[in-house]
Amino acid sequence: MADFTRGLAQCGARVVGLGEHPVEALPAVVRQSLSDYIRVPSLVDTVSVGARVRECSARHPVERVECLWEPFMTLAAELREMLDIGGMHTTQTELFRDKKKMKDALDAAGLRTPRNLAVTGSEDIRTAAKKIGYPLVIKPIAGAGSANTHDARDDAGLEAAIADVGEHRKVSIEEYIEGEEYTFDTVCANGNILYENIAWYRPKPIIGRNVEWISMQTVNLRNPQRPELAPGRELGRKVIETLGFRTGFTHMEWFLTPSGEAVFGEIGGRAPGGRSVDLMNFSNDFDVYLGWAQAVTSGEFREIAHRRYNAAAIFKRARGQGRICAVHGLNELRRRFGDYIVVEDLLPLGAPRRNWRQTLLSDGYLIVRHPELAKTLEMADAVGTDLQIDAR
Repeated sequence: MADFTRGLAQCGARVVGLGEHPVEALPAVVRQSLSDYIRVPSLVDTVSVGARVRECSARHPVERVECLWEPFMTLAAELREMLDIGGMHTTQTELFRDKKKMKDALDAAGLRTPRNLAVTGSEDIRTAAKKIGYPLVIKPIAGAGSANTHDARDDAGLEAAIADVGEHRKVSIEEYIEGEEYTFDTVCANGNILYENIAWYRPKPIIGRNVEWISMQTVNLRNPQRPELAPGRELGRKVIETLGFRTGFTHMEWFLTPSGEAVFGEIGGRAPGGRSVDLMNFSNDFDVYLGWAQAVTSGEFREIAHRRYNAAAIFKRARGQGRICAVHGLNELRRRFGDYIVVEDLLPLGAPRRNWRQTLLSDGYLIVRHPELAKTLEMADAVGTDLQIDAR
């Protein structure tokens, strides 16, 4: 998020921050990029937030409202409506937040989505599960990423999912799609795609986020033009057109089935998380934060996508509980792969282990890159198996 702020400032925008924290607690790059800062007691108190933003806009007219964090996309839409400025308003934002409305709109356009039903409460979940049939996926209607998302292959799996999502959260019950899962990420301006990107999840997040010992990988692909990915690119472009997205980042997830069919997963009208934006930079040797800012301020994307490397982030979870006490295998990985390891960001010794169910970044990650995909995957798998973090 700090670098998106930097990108806007580099484009000459006057950037006003809106947040709950004191300005002194913001990262230095953010403080340097802001021309003003509005601190509010709570971003959830939308009435109070609206009043403070209205006061600011009376002094300095606001031309755009940008938000790249999923939980506050609706707040950003409400502020745009209040200020009577462009960008996604609440009705369109719902298509990128409400997974049922999203899929209904795409179904109406004839695009392939998983069969799905939206329900609330354990009894309705069980009824919907019978209609969809196993295997199936249960996910919050207005969730972010793969949080509280489960696959259920039998009654026991269904009951475990129900226990997690609870009685009062609206959820989508969906057909489980077999195959590999990819992203289709874009930067758009005025409805035109100016930059597009495809990444590969290894394994699917629905698996990796629910099995503790797995070191999840996001692999940014050097060549998104590979023939087998063409159905996903075509699907992604049609999704953006159907939902009427105009300007900014989009992050879509889709499945490639064993038969070669592309099936829609979901889409957000914002950038991906989990260091995926940094992977784009490592793949292209450019600054996509600046390119995004160029798109939203001038309608152009002047960064050049060199597509020199595949880049993979490997997320590590410590063994044991408590505080980080040892890291094994890192020096050997450095010896084997040298400069192909471009980022090391592991929790320091003595730091408390993070809750692996609540963060993709877990207890740290490495990023590797290489021109050849096979070599990139070899390095990523070696990090997954040979790098170990202990906690006690």
